[in-house]
Amino acid sequence: MRAGAGLTATLHRPSTLQPCVLCSLRCHKTRPPPIPKVLYRGAKSRTTLQLTDLPQNVIRSEKLVKLKENEGPVYPTVLRQVRSNMQKFENCVILTRVGGFYELYFEHAEEYGPLLNLKVAQKPTLAGPVSMSGFPFYQLDRFLKILVQDLNKYVGISEEFANNALAKVKSGGLLFDRKVTRIITPGTLIDEKFMDPYENNYLLAIQPKGTTLHSCSDEIPAELIKDTMHPELAAQSVGLAWLDLSTGDFFTQASTMGGLPSAVARIGAREIVLSDSNDKSLQQSILSIFENERHLVTYQSPPPEELPFTAWTPMLDTAVLVEKEDVFSAGEIAAGSLLLNYVKEKLQGLGIKLQPPRRRQESETMGIDRSSLKGLEILETSKDGRGGGKGSLLHTVRRTVTQSGARLLKNWIASPSTSLQTVNSRLDLVSHFFYDLALRERITNSLRRSFDSQRLAQKFSMGRGDGDDLVSLLRTIEATNEIVGVLGNHVSSSGTVTGAKSHTLLTQDSVQSLILRMSFDAPNALASRIAMAIDEDGMTQNKRNEEIHIEGVTSMDQDTLQNQGSSEDLDAISHVTGSKGVAKSTAEHDVADDDTWVMRKNANYILQRLHGDLDHLRQKKIRLTTDLREKLRTQSLTLRWSPSSGHVCHVKGVKDVRTSFQTSASAQDIKSTKSTRSFYQSEWSRLGGEIDQAKSQIRAEEQRLFQDLREQVVLNLVDLRRNAAVLDELDIACSFAVLAEEQGFVRPVMNLGTNHKIIGGRHPTVKLGLEEQGRTFVSNDCFIGGEERIWLITGPNMAGKSTFLRQNALITVLAQVGSFVPAEHAEIGIVDQIFSRVGSADNLFRDQSTFMVEMLETAAILKLATARSFVIMDEVGRGTTPEDGIAVSFGCLHHLYYTNRCRTLFATHFHALADMTQSFRNLGCYCTDVAEGHSDSFSYVHRLRRGVNRNSHALKVARLAGKISKLNLLNLIAQFSTGIPELAISTAQEVLDTFGSKAGESTQDSAMQAATA
Repeated sequence: MRAGAGLTATLHRPSTLQPCVLCSLRCHKTRPPPIPKVLYRGAKSRTTLQLTDLPQNVIRSEKLVKLKENEGPVYPTVLRQVRSNMQKFENCVILTRVGGFYELYFEHAEEYGPLLNLKVAQKPTLAGPVSMSGFPFYQLDRFLKILVQDLNKYVGISEEFANNALAKVKSGGLLFDRKVTRIITPGTLIDEKFMDPYENNYLLAIQPKGTTLHSCSDEIPAELIKDTMHPELAAQSVGLAWLDLSTGDFFTQASTMGGLPSAVARIGAREIVLSDSNDKSLQQSILSIFENERHLVTYQSPPPEELPFTAWTPMLDTAVLVEKEDVFSAGEIAAGSLLLNYVKEKLQGLGIKLQPPRRRQESETMGIDRSSLKGLEILETSKDGRGGGKGSLLHTVRRTVTQSGARLLKNWIASPSTSLQTVNSRLDLVSHFFYDLALRERITNSLRRSFDSQRLAQKFSMGRGDGDDLVSLLRTIEATNEIVGVLGNHVSSSGTVTGAKSHTLLTQDSVQSLILRMSFDAPNALASRIAMAIDEDGMTQNKRNEEIHIEGVTSMDQDTLQNQGSSEDLDAISHVTGSKGVAKSTAEHDVADDDTWVMRKNANYILQRLHGDLDHLRQKKIRLTTDLREKLRTQSLTLRWSPSSGHVCHVKGVKDVRTSFQTSASAQDIKSTKSTRSFYQSEWSRLGGEIDQAKSQIRAEEQRLFQDLREQVVLNLVDLRRNAAVLDELDIACSFAVLAEEQGFVRPVMNLGTNHKIIGGRHPTVKLGLEEQGRTFVSNDCFIGGEERIWLITGPNMAGKSTFLRQNALITVLAQVGSFVPAEHAEIGIVDQIFSRVGSADNLFRDQSTFMVEMLETAAILKLATARSFVIMDEVGRGTTPEDGIAVSFGCLHHLYYTNRCRTLFATHFHALADMTQSFRNLGCYCTDVAEGHSDSFSYVHRLRRGVNRNSHALKVARLAGKISKLNLLNLIAQFSTGIPELAISTAQEVLDTFGSKAGESTQDSAMQAATA
């Protein structure tokens, strides 16, 4: 090798071999020569090297070391956090907060991304691509509604928490740690925007006591008993506990396995919690009850030992007295412990203050079983199954003006009172507002200005209330004071109120008792503190600023959604976006523009002093602006701030920009054009920092003051909830008075007897439906109990038998709820249970025919009805042969008459029953009829009369079906008519004539013989 000419250097040959860095062998690699400090390069030259001149050696291979599984490529720390949360909460959909988005990863993105209509992308990592999808943070409620309410999924919300210095080192420099702060399930909603404000969101826990099961007799076919319950199992005690996290309501009840279906139907829970330690066979018996209702059932491990009442106290706003613990059954305590343990786990440490548990006793409310709730359409219609849907009793009578009042009304209608004192007290209150229109209107107007204080108070108890909620609470307290003032003046001005028509003196006790239940001092003090602290104008402006910020974020999302999103995503974005402008907070702006405060400047001494300091700094800013304009000779100069640049001086205009370069050439420029220039100025940077510090201190003090107000709300929870309960009752009383005035309802006379005396009764929902069609409703009387405990009702199809049965049951429900009733006069003895066997339904999934379902419902009535019950039965026995049907019907009548001895309305087409029950002295026969006209025309006579109608006129109804079909389908092709063909009707008429002259007589004779036997 030749050294290049003109290159002055000294080559040092190493004396020993050096280890090779690549193969750890001593090969002929030499250290590079030391580089001289100065090199003198001469003419260019070429250096040549032969391949044989290169040092050669053998490279020995070593056996590869097998890597352990955990030594391979790993996911980034954020994804490892996500995977850890997914494993810890394996039954939840994990939504992870990453900046301004909530994101789904791994299999959750693949499974739920398409269901949420989100694009699923692949995030590249060293460990391989990871599926991901997400949505902006402000759309959380929209996607929670789909996941929780529509899909019945459990959702874990993983939020960001800033890491301290040590945590940053451990996490590899991550600014945030991500932890699941709450698990949202259908039964644990708190204040989500998609919650129905008119419905309670109950979470129910069921805990049976004992696990002994008994099998039914092998002599009964399995297909007949598999859906029935053994008497000993039906009598087994069960504890119920349910709560609504959004209001803090907490209830318990002792029931039985047999009464469980009705209790669950009445409560209407969104989610049911069962212990995973229950006996499997017992668990299956409970699940079979919910199978048809599609309830969401969750399994929860019970606490190691049942929590005593003392352990419940931290979760209650008032401690439960130890001596009251004996009032609750062991099943109720076990269910309550299971329920609170489940809630505590889902809230992940979030504080909660529930109301003390209120014990419901079955004897205190009217029993309405599951089939009766459906058949009478009390809460929902059988057609659409929607709670409070049009056509239901709840929808018909609801005139409440508050959301919490509507929720309480539903609870009352589902559980009418059996206490004569309670019912009369409610009726007294309704009477006050019925006869005093001015009083009612003033109360109603004040109620309209109130807010849902039940849910407001609960939000604060969980640390979730904001400034708007404080103002809403303030308005509610003000409305409460107005109402109390109106009622107080009403009580003091007159001792009694006289009804102009009924001439009945109504005492003031009901109004006075409401006033005495309310608390004023502490809530009024709280309202004063809120009014003195909250700046509503500033809060409104602050909300506008937040909306502008969201608009800015939304505008940045739209370009992405145009390419990757769906039309539904764009629609959702458009609802949020109010303008196309970019958020002002992202650009330079004057410092004073965003000075919005949610607290008044004089809310306390500290804020007053801090605002004084800030005003002083602002004056210094004004003087600095004037000085700089004179010094730099630029009148357009303004002092600004931006998130990216901080405090800067801004000049606009070509002339001023040119002048500023001349007068402040040494200033550090940020951005400059021909017409604008932004640059730093030391005095403004220092003064701007002082202003920022002053604002930061004000915001910190506002936050401290706001937290103090939150704590004050929590301290007043008991009083606020008590007052809210009174407002709800007033709302219902006023709504019942409005309803009575609109529909001509009258006050029922309630007593402890066993008689029904209803004159001119009407069906509350059918009447409204007929009036919408321009038709009138025919009222009917009902006198059952005493001399005639049972009415046997016959008559033609479509003549109103079923309507008559239902209307009297609904009148009874309304009366014991505390409402006036649709009648001209009503005297009703308190009913302990209402049973109805109406309509037809099957359950083919569980091998239950229409007749089998009918018999199961009939069996429950005959077993459970007492002398104080009210039973309506419609066409029992119609699902089998006439002979068997007559036998079944007579057996039911016989049992109701001699064993149950309850008030009963029994409608049938088996006319022979009238002859078979001639010996029943306390049974009366009544019927509807048909008025014959010319040319085969007829009309229904809906008015009941004493007697038996032995002709059901079924063929007239069949012919009418064809006429109605043609009328409704006038513009359609005649061949699509659904009427029964005339040939079929004429053939049936011939058979009926033959049966009437021959078979009918023999059937009647055989029926009489069976009855007398």
